[in-house]
Amino acid sequence: MVVLLVVITFAVFIAIDWFLSRHRVPVVPVVTEAEHPGMSLGEEILSGFRVPANLRYHAGHTWLHRERKNVQRVGADEFAAIVAGPVDHIELPKPGQWVRQGQKVFAFVRGSEKIEMLSPVEGEVIEVNSELAANPALLREDPYGRGWMMSVFSPDEEGPAHNLLPANLVKTWMKEAAEGFYRLQPQLAGATSADGGRPSKDATASLAPEQWKKAAHQFFLC
Repeated sequence: MVVLLVVITFAVFIAIDWFLSRHRVPVVPVVTEAEHPGMSLGEEILSGFRVPANLRYHAGHTWLHRERKNVQRVGADEFAAIVAGPVDHIELPKPGQWVRQGQKVFAFVRGSEKIEMLSPVEGEVIEVNSELAANPALLREDPYGRGWMMSVFSPDEEGPAHNLLPANLVKTWMKEAAEGFYRLQPQLAGATSADGGRPSKDATASLAPEQWKKAAHQFFLC
């Protein structure tokens, strides 16, 4: 009799647990601010420009951050943001558009002139930064955070990665870009800020349109 009561008790507990488990809400992992590509960057200053160490870079001065499997967040680096300078409008691709690595995908518009940038990745655009479209100044204020440009679903993560800069070449690449940038003097207005050689965010504001476009062509590879 005792054994029978024990078996019945266990059966009752199992039935109750099964019934309750049907109504449990699954826990969904939440992405925190600390996981945003603008946070905890492990960055360093290379030749006066911020270059986060946890990002991948394309030679045309765009960056990649792997948000999750097959999804990459893309933006322009601080060097590109300063070369672009104050702009009136930023043209972004449309969600659903397929972009190829090396294809012109962004444009910075100043008056009647514009300069373009290349995509560092291939895939389908799944999101663009509407906040940046509404407020282009975010690009210069926070290029690695709120100034991001698009997220891309990239089925092939390995192939395009071969055309990105190896980590051991990033320092040399940025040094050469910075040297080219400062050779634009004396056309640059206040090329460096007063805080120890960091570039002024308005350095290219006074460049004539043809000089601005020539500089972009040189640095952005398009």
